Amino acid sequence: MNKLVHKKTASIILALFAVAVAVFGVSAPAYAATTISHASATSQLSAAGITWSSSGNCATRSNSTCTSFEQVNQESISGVITLKNASGCAINVTGGTEVGHASGTYSHYNGYKLDVSDYACISSYITNTFTYTGLRGDGYPQYQSGAGNLYADEGSHWDITFYNCGGC
Repeated sequence: MNKLVHKKTASIILALFAVAVAVFGVSAPAYAATTISHASATSQLSAAGITWSSSGNCATRSNSTCTSFEQVNQESISGVITLKNASGCAINVTGGTEVGHASGTYSHYNGYKLDVSDYACISSYITNTFTYTGLRGDGYPQYQSGAGNLYADEGSHWDITFYNCGGC
């Protein structure tokens, strides 16, 4: 097959995926996630002016009081940087890939989720910019960005599921 046929097939597959998202509300990454190291993630966050903190003042992935970025998806780091740039708000990440969060395919441990502090600026941006989709299964209000990422207001922080980097 030639390259034109492959491109056309890829376009059809992407169009079908878009229809599935629109009709069924299915959200999934458009491509395989690339995981990065804690050092790479913190370097990118620092360069973007994003802070992070942990109740245990540590970064050990196997400790639930730490905030670790070990094996975080690059899309999650790019997504939170995009969120900061789009909102103009200060961002402090309080949860990464460390143990202690709910399990599942699109989980913290698997690199798809980050928690950010519930500052007034970021809360206002999320609630005024993204679409309210109702209460999540655990009762927390949830919002969806145009890119398909999900933002759940868990009271003290926003639990964000990055299916993609949101326009980066």
